[in-house]
Formats: sequence, structure tokens, C-alpha cells
Amino acid sequence: MDLRTLRAFVEVVRQGGFSQAAKTVFATQSTISKAVRQLEEELGLPLLDRIGHRSNMTAAGQIVFRRAVAMLAERDDLIAELDELRGLKRGVLRLGLPAIGSHTLFAPMFTVYRSRYPGIDIRLVEQGSKRLEELVLDGELDLAASLLPVPAEFAWQEVRHEPLDLLVCADHPLSGRGRVALAELAAEPFILFGEGFALNPIILEACRRSGFQPAVVTRSSQIDFIIELVASGLGIGFLPRMIARQRHHDGVRHMAVADHGMDWHIALIWRKGSYLPHAARAWVDLAEEMRAGPASSPFRPDPGRFRHQ
Repeated sequence: MDLRTLRAFVEVVRQGGFSQAAKTVFATQSTISKAVRQLEEELGLPLLDRIGHRSNMTAAGQIVFRRAVAMLAERDDLIAELDELRGLKRGVLRLGLPAIGSHTLFAPMFTVYRSRYPGIDIRLVEQGSKRLEELVLDGELDLAASLLPVPAEFAWQEVRHEPLDLLVCADHPLSGRGRVALAELAAEPFILFGEGFALNPIILEACRRSGFQPAVVTRSSQIDFIIELVASGLGIGFLPRMIARQRHHDGVRHMAVADHGMDWHIALIWRKGSYLPHAARAWVDLAEEMRAGPASSPFRPDPGRFRHQ
């Protein structure tokens, strides 16, 4: 069965006649009529009941129309996937990014990616890391950024690895220190991130190793708000060093924490063993390219990352 004859039949039904169908597929009316007649002969059943200039589908025609639409859609999907292989001329990247650090790490990538692959539609989802992991496993995202370690169901590629810094208000007794032991913070009120943020368990587990459970006074998903709360003296907070250095505030001081488990280790993740679309693979490759680029790139590890430890 020739897909061209199916296409002709489908367009006759959709356009309401042979002449309009011919215009849609850029063919002559006689060509369309011949294609539909050929399809009817091949199937051995009339598909259209021709009454004057009108054509109504027969019962057989309704069945063929429904099946033909599905077959042509499959054909279009096949062509789209092959086009992807031919050079990412079109397609979709379903990408998930967390709120923390994405503006610094991934915003520069969007410009480069768009210039290379202008036909790719980037569908961005912003959530906490744990929710993004769920969306990747459910197949709703091709790729996401999350904090390591991740469950064994994921394959991953590192993006950035550096410590968390402590944030205190400017007049805090610890504000003049360059380094503090986590155990010294046992009596401090903690300001943590919103529910679903993967940094929370990292901080809480480090506290547990140091022998205490912190008192959490509030949580927020907004970095700037956390900084303002610290500046007001409500409590102490934590940020990846790269972000803490970028968010200068006269009322806040940041310092290293003497705990080797207090790390922000972010990676791109995808389902292990699954098909990674070429649009997503191109994003992973670009991330690795930028990570290995100039020392000024935000993807490059901080060479002084352990200098306070």
C-alpha cells in the first residue's frame, strides 16, 4: 500500500473535495482522483460515495481514513527523527533545571545552543532536584540537572563540584573567621532551602555527622531572600561558594566550613540505558565542552576550592 495514495485519500476527506485536496498536496485534480481510485481497487471496496461534486465516506472509507491518519502520523514521526540524525534541524529538548546555580552554570549555554541548533525547541522545567529526578524517571524530561549522588537508575555527567560556604550576618561573632567547624554551629538557627531541594539533606546529614540536629527557623526557595534573612540576623544559611561570591551583600559574610561532605556536586542526569535524544545529547556535549573550556568559564572547577580546609 502506497502512502501517497493514503495521503491523497486523507486530504480529499479533510479538504472536502478533490480540487481542494489537489491544491493542498500540490498535484492536479486528476492525479488525486487516480490515487483514490487506485486505493479503492487495491482494497476492493469503495471508500467514497460520490454524489455530484460531493464525496461522502463509506463505512470502509471511515475505517481506512482512521488508520491512514495514524500511519501518516507515524511516517511524519519517522521523518522528524531522521531529520534529527541529519543535523538537529528540528526537535525538542525537554530539560529540567534547579533554581540554585542555574543562572550561572546554564544560562550561558542557552545562547550557544540556540546559535548552533536554532530549530530545537527547548522546553524548560524548573523544580527542586528531587522532583526533577522523578520527572526524568517518568519520561517527562529527557535530561535534568541534579546533585550527586543520584540513584543507580541514572547515568550522569559532572558539571561543577565545590564546597558550600556558611553565611552569617555581618555582626555575628563568627563573621571575622575564614573557616568554621560545623560543630560550632550546633546552637545556631538554620535557614534551609524549600522542600524538594537536594541541598537540604546534604546539610542535615553533615550536621548529623557532627553530632547535632539543627533548629530550622524557616525555609525559602529564593536565594536572594535567604541572603536578606541572614543579613537581618534571623539565622545562618549556606550557599555554594561560586554563588556566595556572586551575591555580595554588605550585611552578610561567608566563610568555608570544615566538613568535607558539605559539597555542591551538580551533574546532568538521564535514565540509564534509555534512548537519549540527539537534542539532549548535544546539550550534554556542550556542557562538557564548556566545562573543559577557558578558566573563566563557570563550568571550570575552582582551583582554590580546598584552600580553607
